[in-house]
Amino acid sequence: MQLHAALLLGLFLVTGAARAGMFDDDEARKDIATLRAQVGANQKATDERLAKIETLLQDRAIELVKLIDELKQELARMRGQIEVQINQIDTLDRRQKDLYVDLDARLRKLEASVQAQEKQAKQAASVPEPPSESKAYEAALNQFKLGNFQSSIAAFQSFLASFPDSQQVSGAQYWIGNAYYALRDYKTAIAAQQKVLALWPDSPKAPDALLNIASCQAELGDAKAARESMQVLLKKYPGTPAAEQAKQRLAGKR
Repeated sequence: MQLHAALLLGLFLVTGAARAGMFDDDEARKDIATLRAQVGANQKATDERLAKIETLLQDRAIELVKLIDELKQELARMRGQIEVQINQIDTLDRRQKDLYVDLDARLRKLEASVQAQEKQAKQAASVPEPPSESKAYEAALNQFKLGNFQSSIAAFQSFLASFPDSQQVSGAQYWIGNAYYALRDYKTAIAAQQKVLALWPDSPKAPDALLNIASCQAELGDAKAARESMQVLLKKYPGTPAAEQAKQRLAGKR
């Protein structure tokens, strides 16, 4: 009996222990399932977060690439502008240098011109001003009046060279002939007065020149030539003072 009771007690204990083991295993499975569910949920949440992060990073990466491209384009544009500005600066620098060289050359030419003008002005100041036409004629005539016949001839010849278009050239030539007459160089005097008649036959001095020729011919002893000259004078220039003198001379000779 005791043995039977012991066996029953042992069987009960074994059965209870088995039931307890089975109960503990179910709980463990439930816990494992719960943990797996939590892990799955966490994994899903993690995946979703990672997906969002990846999407965000991709968007940010696209924006970043776009921003980098824009920055590259802006940098290229700025480099182009800088190169253009550098070229402009180089061009302006060359132009400035060329302008400086040109300005310096012009200033040198201007300085040289001013110096030349100053030199000419000094030379002009040191050289006496040439006499005017009327003053030159009067000066030569005054030499004749003073009896300086050689000086008068030289002065009238200078007058003819300096003022060839003057209205007094026939008078100057006449006084040259008259000065030679005063020097008793009758042949030269005749040649000088014949020049008056040849070049200026209508000059007021032409009758006087012809009368002076007649006087020279008379001094040379050629009375016939002198008479013929006075007759020409009466015919060509009647009524002039020289013609009246020729008439008186011819009348006295008769």
